Amino acid sequence: MQKAVHRAVRELQADGGEGELAVPAVAARAGVTPSTIYRRWGTLSQLLSDVALEKLRPETAPVDTGSLKGDLTLWLEQYVEEMASAPGRAMIRDILRETLPGNASQCSAFTYGQIETIHARALDRGELAPPAKLLLERVIAPIMYRILFTPAPPTADEAHRLLDEVLTHPLGQSNTDGHGQ
Repeated sequence: MQKAVHRAVRELQADGGEGELAVPAVAARAGVTPSTIYRRWGTLSQLLSDVALEKLRPETAPVDTGSLKGDLTLWLEQYVEEMASAPGRAMIRDILRETLPGNASQCSAFTYGQIETIHARALDRGELAPPAKLLLERVIAPIMYRILFTPAPPTADEAHRLLDEVLTHPLGQSNTDGHGQ
């Protein structure tokens, strides 16, 4: 039933966007009753959040390029491209519509898991690697802020700059202002 309802939501989104999305339309397309959807998800917002979360679930581990910087750069470029796109922004909006933090936390856990995979690989290769939490705070958080709250999404160059700052100065020191190490 969940797969049918998720598929119905995706089809309705593709057919007509937000205007066609209503629980009765989703139920009819999925072959279930509206009460089934309300019992399982409670609200349309929670259903949309659940569908978006499923779309954001990583299908594979990050690509192994053979180096920490290569792995992080490739993963980050793909992340920015996906999340800053119109469909990516729509998925983020749907995730954040849910009144409970569960799906937003799960989305964060997906990102953390991808970075943690890259981190563990780097350590296995004998590379020094900043912790995943630091990368989330100093690279992903500013990118997500730009995606959510500014008219212009972040560029790949901006993402590269943030990543380079963390890889070069993982504890926050910077030589750009003359006060760093």
